[in-house]
Amino acid sequence: MSTSASRATPLRLYFVRHGETEWSLTGQHTGRTDLALTARGEDEARELAPRLREIPFAHVLTSPLERAWRTCELTGLGAAAVIEPDLAEWDYGDYEGQRSADIRKQRADWNVFRDGCPHGESPAQVCERADRLIVHLRALDGNVALFSHGQFGCVLAARWIGLPLIEAQHFALGTASLGILGHDPHHPEVAVIALWNALSGQIPDSMSSASAGESKTVNPRAIARWENEGGEVPAGAGADLLKQNER
Repeated sequence: MSTSASRATPLRLYFVRHGETEWSLTGQHTGRTDLALTARGEDEARELAPRLREIPFAHVLTSPLERAWRTCELTGLGAAAVIEPDLAEWDYGDYEGQRSADIRKQRADWNVFRDGCPHGESPAQVCERADRLIVHLRALDGNVALFSHGQFGCVLAARWIGLPLIEAQHFALGTASLGILGHDPHHPEVAVIALWNALSGQIPDSMSSASAGESKTVNPRAIARWENEGGEVPAGAGADLLKQNER
């Protein structure tokens, strides 16, 4: 599993959402359906490779679903990868393959982060899974690559910094985007989001040594995709971050 990181290196999580699929284009909720990447999705994954290849990863973990592990392979980290079932996407149950707009024709105020999915996972179950994964990750150190999915990734980020699961609705994750979760170097007990929702062209060259206290990044293309897939980007913090990114 180790690729060359010292045990003394502080824990730093590099979260990668998988590349584009046919259902991410149409906005259909994709939980346990094992879709392949589109040709564009494969290209998106390859674009991340130059940014990740110089980082000495101590561990590489991937969801068991093809769109995630294939993204891992295309970034050049497949040889070191270990399947981690807790990185799988939310189980959408009866809402699998449906779009949020269609679900809301029957349930006008439906919000996956509050209401969950019939015959799928409840918010409490997803929160428990994310918390279990965080306990496992906190037992590691060094740089850890995580290949996973959109809505579960937002839950993981919210829980990493101690927010209630419902606050995951304020996060956005585009396909083949990168987020970095770590700790404030001046206050090691404080969990932080050092980078979020960055596409390959937005990732700093000095990423592997960047301060864990850097501000979050939001990209406009990913905001549009997130809304299309049913994510909640209210006019509060999410909009403010988007405006900052456009300056």
